Amino acid sequence: MAEKMALAKAINESLRRALESDPKVLIMGEDVGKLGGVFRVTDGLQKDFGESRVIDTPLAESGIVGTAIGLALRGYRPVVEIQFDGFVFPAYDQIVTQLAKMHARSLGKVKLPVVVRIPYGGGIGAVEHHSESPEALFAHVAGLKVVSPSNASDAFWMMQQAIECDDPVIFFEPKRRYWDKAEVTWSTSGSAAGEAIPGPLHKAQVIREGTDLTLAAYGPMVKLCLEAAAAAAEEGKSLEVLDLRSISPLDFDSIQASVEKTRRLVVVHEAPVFLGSGAEIAARITERCFYHLEAPVLRVGGYHAPYPPARLEEEYLPGLDRVLDAVDRALAY
Repeated sequence: MAEKMALAKAINESLRRALESDPKVLIMGEDVGKLGGVFRVTDGLQKDFGESRVIDTPLAESGIVGTAIGLALRGYRPVVEIQFDGFVFPAYDQIVTQLAKMHARSLGKVKLPVVVRIPYGGGIGAVEHHSESPEALFAHVAGLKVVSPSNASDAFWMMQQAIECDDPVIFFEPKRRYWDKAEVTWSTSGSAAGEAIPGPLHKAQVIREGTDLTLAAYGPMVKLCLEAAAAAAEEGKSLEVLDLRSISPLDFDSIQASVEKTRRLVVVHEAPVFLGSGAEIAARITERCFYHLEAPVLRVGGYHAPYPPARLEEEYLPGLDRVLDAVDRALAY
């Protein structure tokens, strides 16, 4: 089957499919049931699968994740929603000291297949604590996998792969892209593990070929990089766009292959540039590709400052001009 759908709808369909195929899959979170979530990502799931499978929880993020850990220890596969990015910090202790550590602490005997869904990023004019990009905080923690889809097809498949993974996965959903549509293709039966899926969960994908420079991004910034590549093409510049998809682990082999071809790299993310994931990419690619690079690896991102009020977020967030400026600086070397 193939259907053009919004990213939010693709996640909904993916969760529905997981609930149908595995009775051990549970969905938990604030307002995920009767309301269907703030962004309606879980709309209709409680109605179809019942309150014991799709569970409305109290406003207690630490309790939500702690309960999910306990359920995972009993063989369930919980998918928990943190309503907004800035709300995850009450659960940060549970995530980094329990969820991420249990596998190592038990010498591999205990697995915690928990997915933590976090709508993240700006661009929707929200109030404080609703537009943050904390992915680097989780990528720094050993024992967690951190991913972020940029389109509906990836969202559909990556969610199922995350649920089927025996390790905890932090699943960052770019909220400003929830309503962007793309074609999603799937068969009418089976699970992600048994189908011809687009690619492994942590594999980066080249989504636009180019020869002069590589733009690497994930989540909400991939669309912006495609727009930048299209704008640059009008001036005769050929930019390759690499959708990283996974933040931890990072697919350095794919980044290296692209950079060895284009010899220049600009990394783009919404999170602050200072100690963001782009810093690790820049350092590692400089080590791997030193003799191929014709310019330093440049980074484009948010400022090292608290996320501003909505009327200023356009100035804070990377836009087309900032990406193209970085491209021009890299090509000037």
